[in-house]
Amino acid sequence: MNATSGEPANTTGLVRSVCVLHAVRDSGTRRVPITGIDKRPVDEAVHVGVLGLTGDRQCDTEHHGGRFKAVYVYGDDEAQRWATELGRELPDGWFGENLRLCGIATTDAVIGERWRVGDGGLVLEVTGPRTPCGTFGVWSGEPGWVRRFAARGDTGAYLKVLAEGPVRAGDRIVVEHVPEHRVTVRDLFTGRDPERIAVMLEQQDDLSPSVADKARRRVAGQKVKVEY
Repeated sequence: MNATSGEPANTTGLVRSVCVLHAVRDSGTRRVPITGIDKRPVDEAVHVGVLGLTGDRQCDTEHHGGRFKAVYVYGDDEAQRWATELGRELPDGWFGENLRLCGIATTDAVIGERWRVGDGGLVLEVTGPRTPCGTFGVWSGEPGWVRRFAARGDTGAYLKVLAEGPVRAGDRIVVEHVPEHRVTVRDLFTGRDPERIAVMLEQQDDLSPSVADKARRRVAGQKVKVEY
């Protein structure tokens, strides 16, 4: 059955920056030789289609991209916490994100939450967490980065595109719908509250295959891989 919303959603946020592929890099890992993690902000509006942003690229298509991971977003508050802890600047795009956001805690967004972005018709839906990988660890240059990132749990969120449209820095984001199950991206990543995760499985249509599998494992109390 379809998830329904409770009180009208009125949360708003802002697109701080729009980031697309700057250069293909050596991944530094054996599993995938190249990576598109090097994303940089652009000034112009960028079209967002069902498979992502024009001008962007995912090299590891097994784990990135596709309909359920078309757009990756990261919150500026989360980025600044890491910048303070690491004692270095983490520019927009450093996390491999397509959109750096202000005013919305991306990791604490509810799976199935729908966002209207800007005034050009773009509508996005939150699908699940980002799983940190070895390539991200190499890119960061920080010791033990993948485990540290996973332990913090500020994963950011993947989104799918419900309605195509343009996006540019400064666009307003309006949260138009929040499913009643209230399972957040963080909840699924950490596995807290498996009873609510079970409700999500019953209520939420069109979960990504990887999210549905992770949710079933959480409910069953099975181990879920948080690194690959």
